[in-house]
Amino acid sequence: MAQFKIYGRDGFLRAHSVAISNAIHAASVAGLGLPEEKRFHRFIPLADWQFIAPPDRSERYLIIEVMMFTGRSVETKKAFYRLLLQNLDDYCGIGAQDVELTITESPRHDWLIRGLPGDELPLNYRIDHNEDRNE
Repeated sequence: MAQFKIYGRDGFLRAHSVAISNAIHAASVAGLGLPEEKRFHRFIPLADWQFIAPPDRSERYLIIEVMMFTGRSVETKKAFYRLLLQNLDDYCGIGAQDVELTITESPRHDWLIRGLPGDELPLNYRIDHNEDRNE
């Protein structure tokens, strides 16, 4: 399970939300192992006065927050980052300078999904539970 919040300038998000969603989803499926049918994206469009950013960011600047189950390795997350950056550039011309992302992880038991605690929910995909030794 992973849920995405995408913050950006109102006009840009309205014009490019489908392409951004497709870029994120393709990276999530290939990099995080999410099933094709699992797409949870929330767009939060902001007026210029609400979205203050450093001067070296463009009108395409995005902040992406991901909430997901714990368990994926650092290597898996870094592979996802690379795919995401490539897809955002390919799908909608958003360069790496204009992307910031944070991942927040929580254990499955801290989620309620379709009336079940997440740790009781059968999954049709794998979450990598390998521990990273370099942390």
